[in-house]
Amino acid sequence: MPKNYTYDDAGVNRKQRVDSKRHLSLLQETYCQSIFGMVLKLPYGNIFPLGQDRYLDLVIEGVGTKVLVAQLIKKFDTIGIDAVAMAVNDVIRSGAKPLAVVDNIHAQESNPDLVKNWLVGVVKGAIESGCPVTGGEIGDVAEIINGLNGNTGFDLVIASVGIVNKNSIITGENINSGDPIIGLASSGLHSNGISLARKILFKQWGGKYEPTDIPEGLDREIGLEVLEPTKIYVKSLLELVSKVKVKAAVHITGDAYTKFNNLTRTSPGIGFRFDHFHPQPIFSLMQKTATEIGFSLSDEEMFKTFNMGWGFGVIVSKSDFDEAIRILGRTGVEAGVIGEVTDKQTVEIIYNGKRMFLT
Repeated sequence: MPKNYTYDDAGVNRKQRVDSKRHLSLLQETYCQSIFGMVLKLPYGNIFPLGQDRYLDLVIEGVGTKVLVAQLIKKFDTIGIDAVAMAVNDVIRSGAKPLAVVDNIHAQESNPDLVKNWLVGVVKGAIESGCPVTGGEIGDVAEIINGLNGNTGFDLVIASVGIVNKNSIITGENINSGDPIIGLASSGLHSNGISLARKILFKQWGGKYEPTDIPEGLDREIGLEVLEPTKIYVKSLLELVSKVKVKAAVHITGDAYTKFNNLTRTSPGIGFRFDHFHPQPIFSLMQKTATEIGFSLSDEEMFKTFNMGWGFGVIVSKSDFDEAIRILGRTGVEAGVIGEVTDKQTVEIIYNGKRMFLT
């Protein structure tokens, strides 16, 4: 029987990550230091007050091992979009409007051509997000970061700050059984699960394909498919929250659909059923390729790791569903129902006629 390949096998120990995150409670010792009042805890991070009725949401994010794919195919002008997207898509979960981003690039060397390409992507992402790049830093750290196949190694991190009025905060409260969950389509893998995808798909890391191969089901080279930038949802979500009461907003990234469990912190006693998926071909290609190289990549693992075609999720009341779909459609994003909230306190996935429960 083929080995069931998991994120652990790709080098990401989920249990250890959970254990490590428990130490984040230490940060609460600092919450009283805000000069305007206490930090407000939300399901996906915390925001802090700026005066009486406004809050700031500050997020820092990176693109992880997707930078290795950029090195593999020698294409560097899109990875900055990913970095911006990961940060601003997190900021909007609270209902905040991103105000600015800053970048931090650590590299073996600050090669001028590479710096230009990195920043081209950052600028594209910032413009799409509607906010300026107000600063940044590039550090030459050759003793820390190594490149791939003679290419310059680098890591790219973006921080973003956003602002939200107190009465517009998306708190994750008052979610009820029967509330619909709306998905906003992804552009593909985005910037999560890349460690697993690389080791299944690319010969460089023990997988099947050269980056220039075009596997059956794809219409372009697989390197370009994996490097497709993360979609930015800022304008779509901000337009939606200006017209409709959004109960929760979820950036479907690390831990994928299990991430919805965070909402039980503010709305206890709920669960989630997801049953509408139309994932891009790259996802089924990974499962097929895993089988061809002697592994099994289960549906459960896919839904624990990847967005499976939906990069962002929002929860609204039934009465607001039709209007929400119309608004999102007018913003140019593909949107549709993923599933609904339940009272079963589980994350249930129905896919290809199979029922799964994620833990």
